[in-house]
Amino acid sequence: MIDRRRLMLSSAGLALAAAALPAAAQIPAMSPEEARLDAMLTRWFEENIDLSPEYATNLGLDRGARAPLAGKLRQIGLADAEADRVRARARWAEIQTITEEGLSDQARVSLAVFRFTAEGAARAADIPYGGGIGPYTVTQRSGAYFSVPDFMANQHRLETGADAEAFLSRLSAFAAVLDQESERIAADAALGVRLPSFLMDKTLTQLRTLRDTGAADMAMVQALVRKTGDKGIAGDWGARAAAVIDGAVKPALTRQIAVFEAQRPNATEDAGAWKLPQGDTVYALALRAFTTTDYDAGTIHDIGLSQVAEIQAEIDTILKGMGMAGGSVGARIKTLSEDPQHLWPNTDAAKVELIGSLNQQMAELEPLLPRVFNTLPGARVEIRRVPPSIELGAPGGYYQAASLDGTRPGAYYINLSNTANWPKWGLPTLTYHEASPGHHFQITVAREAGGLPLYRRVAGNSAFNEGWALYAERVAADDLDVYAGNPLGRIGYLQSYLFRAVRLVVDTGLHHKRWSRDQAIRYMIDECGEPPESAEKEIDRYCVSIGQACSYKLGQTVIARLRAEAEARPGFDLKAFHDRVLLNGSVPLAVLEGLMRG
Repeated sequence: MIDRRRLMLSSAGLALAAAALPAAAQIPAMSPEEARLDAMLTRWFEENIDLSPEYATNLGLDRGARAPLAGKLRQIGLADAEADRVRARARWAEIQTITEEGLSDQARVSLAVFRFTAEGAARAADIPYGGGIGPYTVTQRSGAYFSVPDFMANQHRLETGADAEAFLSRLSAFAAVLDQESERIAADAALGVRLPSFLMDKTLTQLRTLRDTGAADMAMVQALVRKTGDKGIAGDWGARAAAVIDGAVKPALTRQIAVFEAQRPNATEDAGAWKLPQGDTVYALALRAFTTTDYDAGTIHDIGLSQVAEIQAEIDTILKGMGMAGGSVGARIKTLSEDPQHLWPNTDAAKVELIGSLNQQMAELEPLLPRVFNTLPGARVEIRRVPPSIELGAPGGYYQAASLDGTRPGAYYINLSNTANWPKWGLPTLTYHEASPGHHFQITVAREAGGLPLYRRVAGNSAFNEGWALYAERVAADDLDVYAGNPLGRIGYLQSYLFRAVRLVVDTGLHHKRWSRDQAIRYMIDECGEPPESAEKEIDRYCVSIGQACSYKLGQTVIARLRAEAEARPGFDLKAFHDRVLLNGSVPLAVLEGLMRG
């Protein structure tokens, strides 16, 4: 167990406010230094919006003066990547000119949050390939081919003819971005940075699948036709979109495929960051960015081993109470996972039914939330299936935030490539993690916190967001008692915690201890009973999203420890505790500890 957190935030910013700023709090007049800080962070935020049209659309800010952004995508060529590095260094230099003298408590929080982010980005700017801590430009789970079609189908606004024209403009931009990526993939290879062979194969499979899909059958084109039809927007939009896809997008996909095919003979099976130029530095930067701690890889590995043992002991007790005493905990969980009575049929009809059951689960939870929360999200959440075209590389589940104005709901996506990956007793916990009281709840409450500046409401870091979502599983299990009389559901909850503890071990195993991919997959199967197909997808994810898997359990551990400290003090109020955690938005763990202990 973690006794004490060693964190990397410097300066007196650790002397933070003792309580969160209520959403309706009155904001006093700013001091000159605070006004300078606010102006700087507002400018950074505005720059980020202008640089990323997709982000503008996600937030619902591609309107008015920013309406042209609705027809664009972020530019990511080699020159753009270098400009990002220059910008990161300049921002780090600029924020160091801000002093804490005269800052309000909340301004000190803002300074601490963005100092941490700016310092990390500046340090990552010294990595000449990929995106700093993200070493690969395109993978089995990232890149324009992976994100743009889903973005176009589910986030691009279609209310007017201008919106439909913007859709077509973005399709043309899609082709250009694919070519920019191809240029970067080739440049990175010249530096010795190539995807592992097994991931290059998966990426190539998905690229070919998208290229070989008829334009009319693509979800984004179908969404365009359906939404323009629903709105009565006249025009042959499907045919026009198909012309762009066939004439520009598919040739660009073919060119990107050719770049990977040319690299494939030189790709190796080595999966860890250690194989990369400056690999140890890249991994250290990734761990700092994703965990917001200064724990080194060896320490995180040991924490993971300890937590795996502790959680397995708790699961073992429940399993023995169910008459399952023989074999390892992982083997017994695997037996439960493979029992046909606990599985959905792997059919389209069953998958529709499965999604319906999860939405029903959310509906049943809603009336329980006021028991433990004062502040509730206004935006709703929908549960959807991951598009089949990207299931091969997509994670098991992920969340997409609602727009700021609430016109587009939040969405939790579940990967249903094989329903055997989701025994019924494990699905509720995933839903509590991704929807409410997890990601959707936390992110929406932050975005709706009117007492915070916009740059704070939309900020995020993995340790806080994922730590909260994992903590939220406990809120559902223990505070709301959703598994009363349901030992299998309780095992599903504990297996989720075990799974995240295993992540600490395998991520550091891959990138620090030089484990092979097969070694990491075997550990995940043996220790937490993960189905082989799911374990493979997870390990492949950690091979490219280095360090991110460590954020979940470390973040949850910090929040849980802060709650235990608060519970030990007289007059503990769980609802007030949750407000204090949530209403400052997503902050590094050091900042959170300062807020809760100040």
